[in-house]
Amino acid sequence: MEKDFDGWNEVKKKTNAEQPRLYTVREVWWCRLGVNIGTEQDGKGEWHVRPCVIMRGFGPDACLIVPLTTSLRKHALRVPVGLIEDQEARANLSQLRVVDTRRLQNRIGFLDKAPFDALRKKAAKAML
Repeated sequence: MEKDFDGWNEVKKKTNAEQPRLYTVREVWWCRLGVNIGTEQDGKGEWHVRPCVIMRGFGPDACLIVPLTTSLRKHALRVPVGLIEDQEARANLSQLRVVDTRRLQNRIGFLDKAPFDALRKKAAKAML
């Protein structure tokens, strides 16, 4: 499959010109992850987005996110988080990353406290 790096570059230029977003930990956002290399998680659609959970804030310009997937493939670093926009979702901890808040496109909602706490514990353990 051919990747549209040039199309992503145009979206990235527009994204860079925007203002930082206000966010809160535990929120789920459509995030412009872009077109990436190899097994790195890509976004989809015109804006190259993927749902992500805000794990931690680093001020108004950056936050730690974990991308979500609807893939049913089992893996130790894929943690079930429940329904997101009517689909069973899993957090893909192998793709945990810091992003600029301008990549956040639209807020979807909040992750419930229990799945978020379980996700944080799993993330802390996985990153040791």
